[in-house]
Amino acid sequence: MRIRPVNADDLPRLQDIERAAGQCFRDIGMAEIAEDEPLSVDELARYRKSGPAWAAVDAADLPVAYLIAEPVDGNLHVEQVSVHPDHARRGTGQALLNRLADHAAFDGVPALTLTTFTEVPWNAPYYLRCGFRVLDEEGIGPGLREIRRRERAHGLDRWPRVCMRRDL
Repeated sequence: MRIRPVNADDLPRLQDIERAAGQCFRDIGMAEIAEDEPLSVDELARYRKSGPAWAAVDAADLPVAYLIAEPVDGNLHVEQVSVHPDHARRGTGQALLNRLADHAAFDGVPALTLTTFTEVPWNAPYYLRCGFRVLDEEGIGPGLREIRRRERAHGLDRWPRVCMRRDL
């Protein structure tokens, strides 16, 4: 699996990947998450221009997974990592996270952060296996607090969520 920077032509496909990946939530009683629309093309374009944005691509150079991140509290925050279900369980998500970790470490960034659902097997339990740890209240900086505030406003706290960190 090759990982490359996201290009402008990829953006609609990233939305398709997000929609397809979201359908797994329907199977565990989280239909609202499955029905949530992905980031707009304009929002994805902003991430592509301002921060790390990578796609894992197939042999035809078409994205099958992607990761976008942005600086938050002096770290790189994983805003989204999604793998199309047809390409899941092959280490693609972890490869994208490792690529981000290598990029961050090269730039002297101390950690990766993310927010996620605690009880979804491919969320917090998966990220624990990828080297992340759950942050206690003291470890959550103002930027992460703002992200959590927006998530609550969006209704995501209907299910337990947590902030996580992977030290580099």
